[in-house]
Amino acid sequence: MKAFIFDLNGTMINDMEYHLDGWHSMLNKLGANMSREEVRGHMYGKNEELLMRIFGKDRFSLPEMLDIAHQKEVLYQEAFRPHLSLIAGLPEFLREAAAQHIPMAIGSAANNFNISYVLDNLQLRHFFKAVVGAEDVETSKPNPEVFLKCAAALNVAPTDCIVFEDAPKGVEAALNAGMEAIALTTMHTREEFAAYNNIRAFVTDYTDPALQQLITTTV
Repeated sequence: MKAFIFDLNGTMINDMEYHLDGWHSMLNKLGANMSREEVRGHMYGKNEELLMRIFGKDRFSLPEMLDIAHQKEVLYQEAFRPHLSLIAGLPEFLREAAAQHIPMAIGSAANNFNISYVLDNLQLRHFFKAVVGAEDVETSKPNPEVFLKCAAALNVAPTDCIVFEDAPKGVEAALNAGMEAIALTTMHTREEFAAYNNIRAFVTDYTDPALQQLITTTV
Protein backbone atom coordinates (compact mmCIF):
# COMPACT_ATOMS: atom_id res chain seq x y z
CA MET A 1 0.00 0.00 0.00
CA LYS A 2 1.22 3.47 -0.89
CA ALA A 3 -1.50 5.74 0.54
CA PHE A 4 -4.04 5.95 3.35
CA ILE A 5 -7.60 7.28 3.00
CA PHE A 6 -9.62 8.02 6.13
CA ASP A 7 -13.32 8.34 6.63
CA LEU A 8 -13.97 10.95 9.32
CA ASN A 9 -16.91 10.39 11.66
CA GLY A 10 -16.55 7.20 13.67
CA THR A 11 -13.16 6.58 12.10
CA MET A 12 -11.02 9.52 13.23
CA ILE A 13 -13.31 10.78 15.99
CA ASN A 14 -15.71 8.64 17.99
CA ASP A 15 -18.75 10.86 17.51
CA MET A 16 -21.37 8.72 15.81
CA GLU A 17 -23.58 8.42 18.90
CA TYR A 18 -23.78 12.22 18.95
CA HIS A 19 -24.81 12.24 15.28
CA LEU A 20 -27.35 9.55 16.12
CA ASP A 21 -28.75 11.65 18.98
CA GLY A 22 -29.02 14.66 16.69
CA TRP A 23 -30.76 12.79 13.89
CA HIS A 24 -33.06 10.87 16.24
CA SER A 25 -34.26 14.12 17.78
CA MET A 26 -34.56 16.01 14.48
CA LEU A 27 -36.29 13.22 12.54
CA ASN A 28 -38.88 12.61 15.21
CA LYS A 29 -39.62 16.34 15.41
CA LEU A 30 -40.38 16.06 11.70
CA GLY A 31 -42.78 13.17 12.34
CA ALA A 32 -40.66 10.12 11.49
CA ASN A 33 -41.55 8.29 14.74
CA MET A 34 -38.41 6.15 14.62
CA SER A 35 -36.41 4.40 17.32
CA ARG A 36 -32.70 5.08 17.78
CA GLU A 37 -31.86 1.71 16.22
CA GLU A 38 -34.05 2.44 13.21
CA VAL A 39 -32.29 5.77 12.74
CA ARG A 40 -28.91 4.05 13.12
CA GLY A 41 -29.64 1.98 10.02
CA HIS A 42 -29.88 5.16 7.95
CA MET A 43 -26.62 6.71 9.17
CA TYR A 44 -24.70 6.76 5.91
CA GLY A 45 -24.43 8.96 2.83
CA LYS A 46 -25.25 12.63 2.46
CA ASN A 47 -27.69 14.31 4.82
CA GLU A 48 -30.12 14.97 1.97
CA GLU A 49 -30.01 11.29 0.98
CA LEU A 50 -30.82 10.27 4.55
CA LEU A 51 -33.86 12.56 4.57
CA MET A 52 -35.07 11.24 1.21
CA ARG A 53 -34.67 7.61 2.33
CA ILE A 54 -36.91 8.27 5.31
CA PHE A 55 -39.46 10.79 4.02
CA GLY A 56 -39.38 10.20 0.25
CA LYS A 57 -38.05 12.44 -2.50
CA ASP A 58 -40.94 14.90 -2.53
CA ARG A 59 -41.41 15.75 1.16
CA PHE A 60 -38.78 18.52 1.31
CA SER A 61 -37.19 20.81 -1.24
CA LEU A 62 -33.40 20.85 -1.46
CA PRO A 63 -33.15 24.19 0.42
CA GLU A 64 -35.38 22.76 3.15
CA MET A 65 -33.25 19.63 3.44
CA LEU A 66 -30.07 21.69 3.63
CA ASP A 67 -31.60 23.82 6.39
CA ILE A 68 -32.76 20.76 8.37
CA ALA A 69 -29.32 19.19 8.02
CA HIS A 70 -27.58 22.39 9.12
CA GLN A 71 -29.78 22.65 12.22
CA LYS A 72 -28.89 19.06 13.09
CA GLU A 73 -25.15 19.70 12.55
CA VAL A 74 -25.19 22.74 14.82
CA LEU A 75 -26.81 20.67 17.57
CA TYR A 76 -24.28 17.87 17.03
CA GLN A 77 -21.27 20.21 17.14
CA GLU A 78 -22.45 21.90 20.33
CA ALA A 79 -23.04 18.55 22.05
CA PHE A 80 -19.80 16.95 20.90
CA ARG A 81 -17.45 19.94 21.35
CA PRO A 82 -16.44 19.06 24.97
CA HIS A 83 -15.51 15.57 23.77
CA LEU A 84 -13.77 16.51 20.52
CA SER A 85 -10.61 14.44 20.28
CA LEU A 86 -9.05 11.86 18.01
CA ILE A 87 -9.60 8.16 18.60
CA ALA A 88 -6.87 6.65 20.81
CA GLY A 89 -3.57 6.18 19.02
CA LEU A 90 -4.49 8.19 15.94
CA PRO A 91 -2.30 11.25 16.67
CA GLU A 92 0.77 9.03 16.85
CA PHE A 93 -0.33 7.01 13.82
CA LEU A 94 -0.73 10.15 11.70
CA ARG A 95 2.66 11.46 12.79
CA GLU A 96 4.38 8.16 11.99
CA ALA A 97 2.71 7.89 8.60
CA ALA A 98 3.67 11.48 7.78
CA ALA A 99 7.24 10.85 8.88
CA GLN A 100 7.36 7.94 6.43
CA HIS A 101 6.00 10.22 3.66
CA ILE A 102 2.84 8.15 3.21
CA PRO A 103 0.31 10.39 1.42
CA MET A 104 -3.03 10.67 3.21
CA ALA A 105 -6.51 11.91 2.34
CA ILE A 106 -9.93 12.21 3.90
CA GLY A 107 -12.88 10.73 2.01
CA SER A 108 -16.07 11.42 3.94
CA ALA A 109 -19.81 11.74 3.46
CA ALA A 110 -19.68 14.63 5.93
CA ASN A 111 -20.16 18.13 4.57
CA ASN A 112 -17.35 20.66 4.64
CA PHE A 113 -18.95 22.40 7.63
CA ASN A 114 -18.37 19.30 9.76
CA ILE A 115 -15.04 18.36 8.20
CA SER A 116 -13.67 21.83 8.94
CA TYR A 117 -15.05 21.61 12.49
CA VAL A 118 -12.80 18.62 13.13
CA LEU A 119 -9.72 19.49 11.08
CA ASP A 120 -9.46 23.09 12.23
CA ASN A 121 -10.28 22.58 15.90
CA LEU A 122 -7.79 19.70 16.14
CA GLN A 123 -5.26 21.32 13.76
CA LEU A 124 -4.99 18.34 11.42
CA ARG A 125 -5.09 19.80 7.91
CA HIS A 126 -1.32 19.57 7.40
CA PHE A 127 -1.51 15.77 7.49
CA PHE A 128 -3.80 15.49 4.46
CA LYS A 129 -2.97 16.19 0.84
CA ALA A 130 -6.62 15.91 -0.17
CA VAL A 131 -10.02 16.28 1.48
CA VAL A 132 -13.10 15.03 -0.36
CA GLY A 133 -16.48 15.63 1.28
CA ALA A 134 -20.19 15.50 0.51
CA GLU A 135 -20.15 18.59 -1.71
CA ASP A 136 -17.38 17.13 -3.86
CA VAL A 137 -19.19 14.01 -5.11
CA GLU A 138 -22.31 13.27 -7.06
CA THR A 139 -23.08 9.94 -5.38
CA SER A 140 -22.35 8.88 -1.81
CA LYS A 141 -20.98 5.63 -0.42
CA PRO A 142 -21.29 2.75 -1.23
CA ASN A 143 -20.55 4.36 -4.59
CA PRO A 144 -16.72 4.47 -4.83
CA GLU A 145 -16.57 8.04 -6.17
CA VAL A 146 -15.28 9.62 -2.96
CA PHE A 147 -12.39 7.18 -2.60
CA LEU A 148 -11.50 7.25 -6.30
CA LYS A 149 -11.31 11.04 -6.14
CA CYS A 150 -8.99 10.77 -3.13
CA ALA A 151 -6.72 8.35 -4.98
CA ALA A 152 -6.61 10.64 -8.01
CA ALA A 153 -5.80 13.65 -5.84
CA LEU A 154 -2.96 11.70 -4.20
CA ASN A 155 -1.77 10.52 -7.64
CA VAL A 156 -1.90 6.91 -6.42
CA ALA A 157 -3.59 3.93 -8.07
CA PRO A 158 -6.76 2.83 -6.23
CA THR A 159 -5.31 -0.62 -5.63
CA ASP A 160 -2.40 1.01 -3.79
CA CYS A 161 -4.71 2.70 -1.26
CA ILE A 162 -6.03 1.37 2.01
CA VAL A 163 -9.18 2.84 3.49
CA PHE A 164 -9.96 3.32 7.18
CA GLU A 165 -13.70 3.01 7.77
CA ASP A 166 -16.21 2.41 10.55
CA ALA A 167 -19.33 1.69 8.48
CA PRO A 168 -20.29 -1.30 6.32
CA LYS A 169 -21.37 1.03 3.49
CA GLY A 170 -17.94 2.68 3.63
CA VAL A 171 -16.17 -0.67 3.43
CA GLU A 172 -18.42 -1.53 0.50
CA ALA A 173 -17.40 1.73 -1.21
CA ALA A 174 -13.75 0.78 -0.70
CA LEU A 175 -14.45 -2.65 -2.21
CA ASN A 176 -16.15 -1.01 -5.18
CA ALA A 177 -13.07 1.18 -5.62
CA GLY A 178 -10.75 -1.85 -5.58
CA MET A 179 -9.29 -0.92 -2.20
CA GLU A 180 -8.64 -2.87 0.98
CA ALA A 181 -9.95 -1.54 4.28
CA ILE A 182 -9.24 -1.39 7.97
CA ALA A 183 -12.56 -1.58 9.83
CA LEU A 184 -12.95 0.26 13.12
CA THR A 185 -15.62 -1.24 15.34
CA THR A 186 -16.67 2.06 16.93
CA MET A 187 -20.34 1.82 15.92
CA HIS A 188 -20.78 -1.52 14.13
CA THR A 189 -19.86 -5.07 15.11
CA ARG A 190 -17.63 -7.39 13.10
CA GLU A 191 -20.67 -9.40 12.13
CA GLU A 192 -22.13 -6.39 10.32
CA PHE A 193 -19.16 -6.45 7.93
CA ALA A 194 -19.53 -10.13 7.08
CA ALA A 195 -20.47 -9.47 3.45
CA TYR A 196 -17.12 -7.86 2.58
CA ASN A 197 -13.88 -9.67 1.74
CA ASN A 198 -11.63 -6.61 1.45
CA ILE A 199 -11.07 -6.06 5.19
CA ARG A 200 -7.43 -6.45 6.15
CA ALA A 201 -8.02 -6.04 9.90
CA PHE A 202 -10.59 -5.10 12.52
CA VAL A 203 -9.42 -2.67 15.19
CA THR A 204 -11.03 -0.83 18.08
CA ASP A 205 -8.56 2.06 17.89
CA TYR A 206 -5.17 3.01 16.46
CA THR A 207 -3.09 1.43 19.23
CA ASP A 208 -3.61 -1.99 17.62
CA PRO A 209 -0.23 -3.57 16.66
CA ALA A 210 -1.61 -4.47 13.23
CA LEU A 211 -1.52 -0.77 12.32
CA GLN A 212 2.12 -0.35 13.25
CA GLN A 213 2.85 -3.30 10.99
CA LEU A 214 0.81 -1.58 8.28
CA ILE A 215 3.06 1.48 8.33
CA THR A 216 6.14 -0.73 8.20
CA THR A 217 4.89 -2.75 5.23
CA THR A 218 3.67 0.39 3.43
CA VAL A 219 7.15 1.85 3.64
